[in-house]
Amino acid sequence: MWNDRYSAPGYAYGTAPNDFLAATAARILPGRVLSLADGEGRNGVHLASLGYAVTSVDSSSVGLAKARALAAQRGVSLVTIEADLAEYTIASEAWEGIVSIFCHLPGALRRQVHAQVVRGLVPGGIFILEAYRPEQLAFGTGGPTEPDRMPTLAALREELAGLELLHAAEIEREVREGAHHDGRSAVVQVVARRPG
Repeated sequence: MWNDRYSAPGYAYGTAPNDFLAATAARILPGRVLSLADGEGRNGVHLASLGYAVTSVDSSSVGLAKARALAAQRGVSLVTIEADLAEYTIASEAWEGIVSIFCHLPGALRRQVHAQVVRGLVPGGIFILEAYRPEQLAFGTGGPTEPDRMPTLAALREELAGLELLHAAEIEREVREGAHHDGRSAVVQVVARRPG
């Protein structure tokens, strides 16, 4: 599905970073950042432009090829890894930052990945997440159609136990990111830090 979506001309979600990520990225310590489900690279390339050593993981070879092209166009570099998050292991205490922007995994897999996120951050490391929550189904302006793929803040508090939540909110906001994220949206946002 993702190779098909990313094979279309242009960038499915645009080339600008997610605005929540853009507003919060400076909280990440200098160093290495892992961008989960980075797609065509708009978020990873933005982070690289801020000076981070970025690794973009995605299951779509087409998306990652576009990410590398966008990075080259912007004069930055990033490491791309083609992998399904069900099979990718996040190294422990390896990342100053991990970001998850509209990465909608089935609930069981999301819990597994978030457990690795908690272990994967260095002390003081930052995790930034924005995702659609189940109320988004009423808006129909983007995201999956299965509620199980949409986390609530209560679920995220459990899944990210061990991290200190610096920002945690369920809000409605305008999301304008290409043709597939367009309009009033119900989202959950988290900025969390590993203590130490």
